[in-house]
Amino acid sequence: MTLARFVSKNAFRNKRRSVLTVLSIAFSLLLLTLMMTIWRAFYLDEGSAESAQRLVVRHRVSLTFSLPAYYREKIRSLPGVVAVVPVSWFGGIYKDQKPENFFAQFGTDPEEFFKVFRDVAIPADQVTAWQRDRQGVIVDDTLANKYGWKLGDRIILQGTIYPVNPELNIRGIFHAVPDDKSVYFNAKYVEEAVPWFKGKAGTFSILAASPADVSKVSSAIDDMFRNSPQPTKAESEKAFGLEFVAMMGNVKAFILSICMAVVFAILLVSANTMAMSIRERTREVAVLKTLGFTRQTVLGLFIGEAMALALAGGLIGTAFGYLLVYALTHSPQFFSFFNMKVTLGIWLSAMVASGFVGFLSAFIPSYHASQVNIVDGLRHIG
Repeated sequence: MTLARFVSKNAFRNKRRSVLTVLSIAFSLLLLTLMMTIWRAFYLDEGSAESAQRLVVRHRVSLTFSLPAYYREKIRSLPGVVAVVPVSWFGGIYKDQKPENFFAQFGTDPEEFFKVFRDVAIPADQVTAWQRDRQGVIVDDTLANKYGWKLGDRIILQGTIYPVNPELNIRGIFHAVPDDKSVYFNAKYVEEAVPWFKGKAGTFSILAASPADVSKVSSAIDDMFRNSPQPTKAESEKAFGLEFVAMMGNVKAFILSICMAVVFAILLVSANTMAMSIRERTREVAVLKTLGFTRQTVLGLFIGEAMALALAGGLIGTAFGYLLVYALTHSPQFFSFFNMKVTLGIWLSAMVASGFVGFLSAFIPSYHASQVNIVDGLRHIG
């Protein structure tokens, strides 16, 4: 029998205890994987190359206030600005108010939308069809699959913010990463039906010439409108998304505290299991030493058992974490500015964490076991 086989057999010699330990570690690693995925999506992922060049301009006070439409041409004249498009939240109801029928709806300018959002994939003929139809709308491919929408179909939205119920013709189906589950229609439709919204825009999305120009353009825009009745707040697309995260409180502290609690829980579970297992096998340690096993070998065997249990739990936990994130992000109700996915780096980090905790939890009891005197060990009753 090889040492690896010996370790694996002993790790699961008490099947009930070992299985419960593995499941406890797996659940902890599932939470850890989820927290690391959220952290990466919020604070580490830079998005596509195009998104790094985009800015969002909104009213400095609140998103509930609109901006004058003429700001668009003033912004367009600034150095480093490639294209500007208005993007206004519509917030209508499709069919009913059930959560499964919610999706984001925006009014925009079809002529310049794809000059700013270059990373949105859609056939050229569908873009042309959308631009020619004042009642045209383009829809996300996930929504099209969910509702069975096809080109030429009509969707009707009930206005909640604006007193108008747009009847829109589907002229295009696009694909975006991350999947935004949104629809975009011509803002002129609402402007013509709602007099008080004419000449206004909720936000402006801007494409800068390069990522290096984003901060310069942002400062220039805010300086331009600083003393106007409608001051602006210009920021990168990433920062704009993080503002919604900040509304939930100190998310960074919350995620870090959850991660530390998870690691501490794994440590306690694994340490308790190994302490019990090693204490029950004092005489066995003495027999192994009698057969010629050195202290280092005994130490390695017990640490190997602990790491085997921890890594097994880690593998199961990260696998279920991946499935959970995949199911969440592909759910029709999921809507996010961020690209959430379990990457190879997250998987490796979780496995390293589980292996390290396994090693740490077993080292002290394993060390004491390796120091057991043969005679004392053979006399031990327990």
